[in-house]
Amino acid sequence: MKKNNKMRLKGQLRMYMHWPLIMTVLLVAMNIWMYMISKKAGLMMSLFILIYLAIAGSLYFYNRSLILADLIQFSAQYKGIENTLLKELAVPYAIALEDGRILWANDCFMALMDGQKREKYLNKMIPEIHPGVFPKDDMEHVDMEVTYRDRDYQVELHRVSLEGFSQKEELLQIPEEQEYFVTVYMQDVTELNAYIRENEDQRMIAGLIYIDNYDEVMESVEEVRQSLLVALIDRKINKYIGDVDGIVKKMEKDKYFVVIKKESYKKIKEDRFSLLEEVKQVNIGNARSATLSIGLGLNTATYALSYQYARVAIDLALARGGDQAVIKDCNGITYFGGKKEQTAKNTRVKARVKAEALREFIVTKDQVIVMGHKIADPDSFGACMGIYRAVVSLEKKAHIVINEVPGSVRPLYDEIAESPAYEDDIFLTSEQALDYVNDNTMVIVVDTNKPQMTECPELLKRSRMIAVLDHHRQSSNVIENAVLSYVEPYSSSTCEMVAEVLQYIVDDVKFPSVEADCLYAGIMIDTRNFMNRTGVRTFEAAAFLRRCGADITRVRKMFRDDMASYRAKAEAVRNAEVYRKQFAIAECPHDIDSPTVLAAQAANELLDISGIKASFVLTVYEEKIYMSARSIDEVNVQIIAEKLGGGGHINSAGAQFDHTNVEEAISALKETIDQMIEEGDI
Repeated sequence: MKKNNKMRLKGQLRMYMHWPLIMTVLLVAMNIWMYMISKKAGLMMSLFILIYLAIAGSLYFYNRSLILADLIQFSAQYKGIENTLLKELAVPYAIALEDGRILWANDCFMALMDGQKREKYLNKMIPEIHPGVFPKDDMEHVDMEVTYRDRDYQVELHRVSLEGFSQKEELLQIPEEQEYFVTVYMQDVTELNAYIRENEDQRMIAGLIYIDNYDEVMESVEEVRQSLLVALIDRKINKYIGDVDGIVKKMEKDKYFVVIKKESYKKIKEDRFSLLEEVKQVNIGNARSATLSIGLGLNTATYALSYQYARVAIDLALARGGDQAVIKDCNGITYFGGKKEQTAKNTRVKARVKAEALREFIVTKDQVIVMGHKIADPDSFGACMGIYRAVVSLEKKAHIVINEVPGSVRPLYDEIAESPAYEDDIFLTSEQALDYVNDNTMVIVVDTNKPQMTECPELLKRSRMIAVLDHHRQSSNVIENAVLSYVEPYSSSTCEMVAEVLQYIVDDVKFPSVEADCLYAGIMIDTRNFMNRTGVRTFEAAAFLRRCGADITRVRKMFRDDMASYRAKAEAVRNAEVYRKQFAIAECPHDIDSPTVLAAQAANELLDISGIKASFVLTVYEEKIYMSARSIDEVNVQIIAEKLGGGGHINSAGAQFDHTNVEEAISALKETIDQMIEEGDI
């Protein structure tokens, strides 16, 4: 059968060319109607129609080929204009194959690549545009921003299928393995980005500056010099903020409100908030140096929200012990400073206020569930027992969540669990605790303020009333919606805090000697036999527990090591590496009971070596690496642990690694130490 190669019109043009035929049908219909009225008129109408058909037919068949020729000529001219416009388009445009080879590029693209015209592949010109970032679907397009020759470009990559293209196009031979085109469109956004950055730099940032220890500093200087000391501190703050074109407004005697531009924040970030150190150097005879806490709120849509962020930041700075700058934005929280430990306050006013608030919350509930952190240590376990006694003394039901009993608390745990004086359900696992919780249950968390570190994080989601008591500095990830948060970073241990709260929450509280032993053991372990972070209130708490029946000798015997554990600890100390002549790094054997406890003990032992400023001991436990970090006073190990995803206290911290490769963990620790030394954080 012979193939029909006749050219035919279609679409709206075909309908337009058929209008004479349609008009003929209408005229014939009208002619029939005319015949019905008058035959003479009908004959005249028929003659007119025949003449119309002759003229229209001759014009149609004669001009059809001419019209088609004109259409083809117009199409060719239009295609040429279209190609010219695309080639002379004022933005770079190119077509490439799926391997990045350039097939065609317009004049602007070639001008952009001036000097690299011989290059055939996109990634040789612009490394960021490589086949790995090409669209994977015909409907998909990729937007990306690249920098080329000190200019910023917004690049759009579109995928165009090649199916059937090579059969239609006889002049272009395309490899069979190529499946699609990639069109590359580049828009210069250098000026736009510059305006965006300028606008962002001009954004105003709200901030707050507090003097942490105003009352203590004023008491340490003569009264006639107090106004001069305040004036010098004011001058330091005003000059520092004024040098970056900021505004300072003193709200109270020890509180300042500041407003700076984001561009100015970048400047003070580069000098790492040197104001913190400058204020410490103000000395006119005052025995104590003043320290500041700074909170800034960044990257917010409104100034009101920026101020709210600043409030959150300053609260966090104070909760972490002060002497630091905290910057909060929509992406997270950044810390600067915090090298110095906050001075403990001798007043117990805060402890009494928190105790009264805690009592009011407890009496409104039917039962209380207490839990500490995972792998409980004596401080966590002792604090749980102290809160348990407070709840029971208020005639409420109390339970303690503990999933695994480490060897360090096993003697005390067994004695309480086997004693008939306690209920059978005093200790619960996480699964059991979830069955106990209801609307009339309060959850009290001790010795940690991180939800993922608690024995049962799910319990926090199911309880409507949560209280937190802890002595570790807060980080950005804290327990939210707590009705009571009592966090004292300067306290030696949570047991010390609980011992103080017990004296105010219940009048003439009395509890068994084993519970006093638990609290005393927590203080003793966290202070390393009262040698670390001990203050006046630490000894007062220990004296209170001693009056309540704590047996010091029994507690000491309880925490003696067996021969295998002592040898493992000695082995860790013997093989310790001294890094940078001041950091001791060691690995503790993990084929023993409670390796994490021994790691902490080994870290304490390493501090007794002359010249060691901080010690880090790592051990493998339950398919994770646990790191114990210790220092005396020269290095803040908590900020080192935070860089590694952990936290803790200024001279007692820890972190976890979700793997068992000790070499990688030690390498990460060394890199963190090197980075922080270079940045001046250590």
